[in-house]
Amino acid sequence: MKGNTFIFTILMGLFLNACQKADLKVYNSPANVYFDFSGTQRDSLLYTFAFEPSRGADTVYLPVRLSGIREPKDRRFIIKIDPNPDSTTAVAYKHYKPLDSFYILKANTGLTQVPLIIYNSDSSLQYKSVKIKFILYPTTDLDTSLNSLIRGQLVFSSKLERPDWWGMWLGDYFSQTKFQLFIITTGQISMSTSGLDAPKNLYFVSELTAFLNNPNNWVKKNAGRGYVLEQQPDGAYYFYNKDNPNKKILYQYDAQAGKYFFIDENGLEIN
Repeated sequence: MKGNTFIFTILMGLFLNACQKADLKVYNSPANVYFDFSGTQRDSLLYTFAFEPSRGADTVYLPVRLSGIREPKDRRFIIKIDPNPDSTTAVAYKHYKPLDSFYILKANTGLTQVPLIIYNSDSSLQYKSVKIKFILYPTTDLDTSLNSLIRGQLVFSSKLERPDWWGMWLGDYFSQTKFQLFIITTGQISMSTSGLDAPKNLYFVSELTAFLNNPNNWVKKNAGRGYVLEQQPDGAYYFYNKDNPNKKILYQYDAQAGKYFFIDENGLEIN
């Protein structure tokens, strides 16, 4: 029994010594920062302005988390945009606001959200997406040795895809411009395909039709929403929101039909 007790004591001593060394190694390792994206996001964030066409800009937050011990002092870290055009297709100042030279992880915190401001002024975003690739870089305060977690990208556009309910209520022909006008005038981004919802859905269709027939009347009734119908020297109009004046929809006269029509992204009249 004494022999067993002696052996047990030695083993426990070795175990405790090993634990102390392991703890020492953990606590002495440099603090790191990394992008804490959710499992569904992985290393990519997706965003669309499509359902809020009047919005000229928005902010996407990049979650940066600490790996290490929290300290009672502010610590700096750096995020840079990858300038390689194969990695970043968005253009600074046109599609996004450049990042600051550094960011702060506040004292006694383990997570911060870095704002990335993106713009909706480029009309080509209705037809294509752009991407921004960003990378964490080390500072004297915080390392970035978790290589698989220090890169990410944001992909964004203002594209609208044809929904499955479109043909049932709005006809065979789909255009992003007509969908955009539908969202603006009804406040709806979707409709069901149930016949029981026909009265409600037909009401929304009638709201769009009334707008297409007399947009000036709609603008007057909804003055607080910031939309304008601005006449041009050639007699045509542009419909847009004051908060996003670069995104305009043409409204022009068709002499053969004897009336005005909105023109979609394909150059066709919306009716």
